[in-house]
Amino acid sequence: MPIADLQEAAQKIAGFLATLNKLGGLRLKYRITAGDGARDPEGLEARQIYVELGGPDVPLVTQHNGELLRALETLAAQILRLDQREHDLVSFDAGNFKALRAQELRMAAEVAAEKVIKTGTPYSFPPMNSRERRLLHLAFRSIEGVETASSGEGQDRFLAVFPAGKTNLPVAAPARPRGFGRREPSRR
Repeated sequence: MPIADLQEAAQKIAGFLATLNKLGGLRLKYRITAGDGARDPEGLEARQIYVELGGPDVPLVTQHNGELLRALETLAAQILRLDQREHDLVSFDAGNFKALRAQELRMAAEVAAEKVIKTGTPYSFPPMNSRERRLLHLAFRSIEGVETASSGEGQDRFLAVFPAGKTNLPVAAPARPRGFGRREPSRR
């Protein structure tokens, strides 16, 4: 379902970012585009609002694999009261992070496909968010000889690559890399 009032939604996001800068001490500039100008030229996102971040704190937003960038998107979607399935209507980017990440994922898909075709053994990518899994699924569509499937739940959901016609092969869930905000249970 499209966002009913794009200008009002853009103003809410601008207010959120201004407050974040003021109270959070961040130094971010932002440009918000709504409507036709916000469309994704590659057609990967169904965005109606596009927020481009700039300024001295862009590295903070993109570190840890863009975790803060994704969090800002999620908060903006919550502020607009979008349903979970509509979160891709709002998209944030900073320092061309998403385009570079998409290119990185396409290259990873090519390497994984080559490995799967050569060995006949399935390959599992580490857990990732739904947008990145979707980018991988799309990248694999143009590669002959492999099929993909997502598996797992929540933050542990991952994409597996199989030789074509062999999605019934067992695939081990990859170990989730220990990253920002994830703690190992103490062993006392």
